[in-house]
Amino acid sequence: MMVIRPVRHDDLAGLLHLASKTGGGLTSLPEDADTLRARISRSVDTWAGVLPRAEQGYVFVLEDTERGQVAGICAIEVAVGLKEPWYNYRVGTLVHASKELDIYNALPTLFLSNDHTGSSELCTLFLDPDWRHSSNGYLLSKSRFLFMAAFKEAFSNKVVAEMRGVIDEQGFSPFWESLGQRFFSMPFSRADYLCGTGQKAFIAELMPKHPIYTDFLSEQARAVIGEVHPQTAPARRVLEKEGFRYQNYIDIFDGGPTLECELSAIRTVAGSRQLTVKICEAQQNTLPLCLVANDDYENYRATLVHADPQGTYLEMDATTANVLNCRAGSTVRLVQLCPEETK
Repeated sequence: MMVIRPVRHDDLAGLLHLASKTGGGLTSLPEDADTLRARISRSVDTWAGVLPRAEQGYVFVLEDTERGQVAGICAIEVAVGLKEPWYNYRVGTLVHASKELDIYNALPTLFLSNDHTGSSELCTLFLDPDWRHSSNGYLLSKSRFLFMAAFKEAFSNKVVAEMRGVIDEQGFSPFWESLGQRFFSMPFSRADYLCGTGQKAFIAELMPKHPIYTDFLSEQARAVIGEVHPQTAPARRVLEKEGFRYQNYIDIFDGGPTLECELSAIRTVAGSRQLTVKICEAQQNTLPLCLVANDDYENYRATLVHADPQGTYLEMDATTANVLNCRAGSTVRLVQLCPEETK
């Protein structure tokens, strides 16, 4: 059975295995044991309530309980940019005009921005290719929304998600080669590694502070502004169905889009319902496929079940109840998957 749960210290080997499969560009999941160990500790401390808001971040893993193997990872940063600047580019326009010469030019421009400071961020979403079936991707991505629905006070009103930009199998990023490389004088892979291991001082020290006309970038670079890596396209579609939108903010390294939505407007948050658990002998597989989670902060669990999304009670067998750390009479939170998410 596939279940979402908080990351534990003994998940380090599993996370390193996942990191080896990302193909680069996933800054928050570097193939570095010390960095991942620190990330796990920060998540554990966040759940324990011992960190200030600026340092809080929740990390969840998708576990195949039959194999005892970590198959995916997802995370939520509580409030970005409070401890160190959180940069992106806002894609806008500068107008150059001469009334005398009757010339008017509206030029696409990149403006350095900290506009999302304080927002909660969805991040570090990665599913092992061997488990990309049976709605596992939807479970991994959307389980965070049920957690946020249950504990809204822990998060900001605005939620953002940086999507991985276009980068090929050899690690070539058109946006980086045309822009970032000129200012940072290092390969994309090294900049990506430095960010992933928490060494971010070079960004403020080296990045351009003035607006950048995109007409000065290569045609390849302009073409990938706001576009996502092919492997990230499904994740973007999931977020857009949840109400997230691209509002002309992009990543400073690879040009990938930043999506955003108000927490209360997220489909899963707004549409989730609380039900009471009833234990039965077997679940009815003819019922709609739903995402269900307990509302237990310290022992959070989420999985997929077949259930009546309009019912008062949620019937589940003892095995599922055990995986969810609940029993008869427990309160759980449920939302139905869209039909196209159940294939």
